[in-house]
Amino acid sequence: MVRWLQSIEDQATHLYLVGDLFDFWFEYKKAVPRGYIRFLGQLARMRDKGLPIEIFTGNHDMWMFDYLEQELDLTIHREPIVRKHGAHTFYIGHGDGLGPGDYGYKRLKKVFAHPLAQWLFARLHPNFAFSIAEFWSQTSRKNNKEARIFLGAEEEWLVQYVEGLLQKETYDFWVFGHRHLTIDYTLSNGHSRYINLGEWMHQNSFGHYDGHEFAISFFENPTGTIFP
Repeated sequence: MVRWLQSIEDQATHLYLVGDLFDFWFEYKKAVPRGYIRFLGQLARMRDKGLPIEIFTGNHDMWMFDYLEQELDLTIHREPIVRKHGAHTFYIGHGDGLGPGDYGYKRLKKVFAHPLAQWLFARLHPNFAFSIAEFWSQTSRKNNKEARIFLGAEEEWLVQYVEGLLQKETYDFWVFGHRHLTIDYTLSNGHSRYINLGEWMHQNSFGHYDGHEFAISFFENPTGTIFP
């Protein structure tokens, strides 16, 4: 991913990172997670060159507070946003907790977002706290393997979420992460597109807009697949 960022740093005019940048992230008052230094250093380099960088919290790193804003001058979003680039409008977000279903997670997310839960977790020693989080993340990944195929509009929660909003809000591109599958799907109005950017564990997928068209590409991965 650092190589990809280096390859675009002199061409990009805006960078959006749509969440789950880290498997787990928590900022103590006086400490931040070990690691990621080359990744964060590259973001700092790009930001120092004047590139606007906006990042979204995901379900794995919802406990971003103000460190990345203060240290790297990044903009953090916790809800979807609307942007206009060129002649097109974009609805951009991570995507977790949107649409129907997944009610257990939605309840859990409310707990995690509560200041008391965050305060209590901060009382744990970082070595112990991160061991718990990493074990939980690995267990969740094993127990909730997402389908690696496009399930169809009736089964894809984010498609249903977008179709519901489409009745009153029309944007050209609805761009999300979270699903871990690269998807480019034309919505029911025949014009707007639901885009899922996929993931970087295996696909190395990213979206790019040239002022006229939005497309998904794959970095150093000639076998990447876009669904449906």
